Amino acid sequence: MNILLFSIVVGLAAALVILPISPIKKPSKKERKYNLTYAIIGTVICTVPIVFAFYYVTNLDRNFSSIWMLAIIITGLGAFFATGKERLIKLLLFTLSLFIGVFFLTAGLFNADEKYQSAKMQQKTEIDTFDEKETPASVPPKFARNKMRKSFGQVPNTSYYELGNLQIQKVDGKYVYIAPVEFSGFFKWWNGDVTPGYFTLSATDSSANPKFIKSDMLYTPSSYFNKNMERHMRSAYPEYIFYGDPQLEIDDNGKPYYVRSYGEFVSARNGFEVKGSVVIDPKNGDTKDYKLKDVPAFIDGAVSPETVSLQNSYFGNYVHGFLNSKFGKKDVKLPSDEGTEANVSPIFDENGDMYYFTDFTSPKEGVDSMLGYSLTNARTGKATYYTGNLEESYMDSQGALQIIQKKFIEKKWDGEMPVLYNFYGEASWLTPVLDSNGFLQNYFIVSASNPEISVYGNTPNNALKQYKTALQRGGGSVDGSSDAEEKQVDGTVLRVYKEKTGDYTIVSFLLDNRQSYIVSSESNPLSIYLKEGDKVDVTYQDTGESFLPVTEIAIEGLN
Repeated sequence: MNILLFSIVVGLAAALVILPISPIKKPSKKERKYNLTYAIIGTVICTVPIVFAFYYVTNLDRNFSSIWMLAIIITGLGAFFATGKERLIKLLLFTLSLFIGVFFLTAGLFNADEKYQSAKMQQKTEIDTFDEKETPASVPPKFARNKMRKSFGQVPNTSYYELGNLQIQKVDGKYVYIAPVEFSGFFKWWNGDVTPGYFTLSATDSSANPKFIKSDMLYTPSSYFNKNMERHMRSAYPEYIFYGDPQLEIDDNGKPYYVRSYGEFVSARNGFEVKGSVVIDPKNGDTKDYKLKDVPAFIDGAVSPETVSLQNSYFGNYVHGFLNSKFGKKDVKLPSDEGTEANVSPIFDENGDMYYFTDFTSPKEGVDSMLGYSLTNARTGKATYYTGNLEESYMDSQGALQIIQKKFIEKKWDGEMPVLYNFYGEASWLTPVLDSNGFLQNYFIVSASNPEISVYGNTPNNALKQYKTALQRGGGSVDGSSDAEEKQVDGTVLRVYKEKTGDYTIVSFLLDNRQSYIVSSESNPLSIYLKEGDKVDVTYQDTGESFLPVTEIAIEGLN
């Protein structure tokens, strides 16, 4: 409903409730007619501007349930001015509105079970093994913002603008950061009218430079009055329940759109459950709404990170209701606040689908063990909770950051955007390391179950290669990448090198095909007897590395 029309309807309703129908002194018929008319007009004149200003400033949804607080005030005034039976009726209205108000205010105490059910996740043990041939989208947002700011000279009339919110997205098969150029104040908007475009930057290549893409945008989050993006969305969909900030997404042709999640309350104007997205063309203001299943393919973040963060909170806190979340805290899991967007971190799977990652920890202070982690599909909102190997204790993201801080304490470097991966069958934290100025220094990988095993490298893939060696030296079994082809080869051993690591031995050997292989005695105990001149039958993972990981080895004469 149009905001002015909505305000007039509320004003008329307020006048009818506040004004007494039966006055104390009975006037003439003509006086009564004029008095009632003037009173109604006066009440409407007083009420409409207040209601209009409230909804315009707050941008609140214009459902009639949103006026519950005003209803209490109006019915209270109506009961005060009324007499006789009319007062009794208006007292009942006041009592009813008061009851509704209390119901709305206390809904959070009673709908915890509903919230938990709305956020309930499928459960699994561990995520799939990461394909080591791929490169994780691991350029940290802080570093990306720094590079974009240093490239701001590409923007025309630079003094008018500032860098907007950063978001990661897959565009034309590549993972990139996107950040709109926004107005830096009211007078800059007044003079500039439109913003000139947005920046893109690779999310996988830390050496890449930002690119400024020209694309005039009239409707933006930093514009004012009816050109403000959120106000424009509210004008187009006055009754929708929005949650989270509008985020910029671009299609494969580089055309920008703003996207925002909408849904419904869990109950009584409390809680939120996502149902779809509103998409706006910022150039002309064209607006469309989509159910989640119908959202255009180019949109990766149909579900806002704020929504996912809220759902994680429901899932972790309300497993046994509201009171348990505050007192007993049985089975309560607290979602981490180390994420890069509204306490969650966007990542991509092997199919290029975006997920929001969050790890959960214990509510007990001083405990840095992880209870599990979740991945929420950014297009569908469907989430999976991973318990991890229950026989092992996993370190949470805060613990990984503390290790990095101690590792580089003299240089005062810190980690940002820790994400848990399954590297070679080992739950592992991958974290970019930044210096005090926000510049990327290296990538740090540490085992979640064995923090003594850690490495760092200039690139994620370089760190991965070192990590595989560290795992093998630590005596662990190393699984090949999920997509590496398993192959078999026969040959004669030319050279052998053995190294004792803990309870196991790492055996590196060179075959007569001039290819090197590596195997652990943990998975292949007889490999400790391997010697030069042995004929072997080897099954290995074709990862393309200098030392190919062996899954099985048969030694002639021993097997």
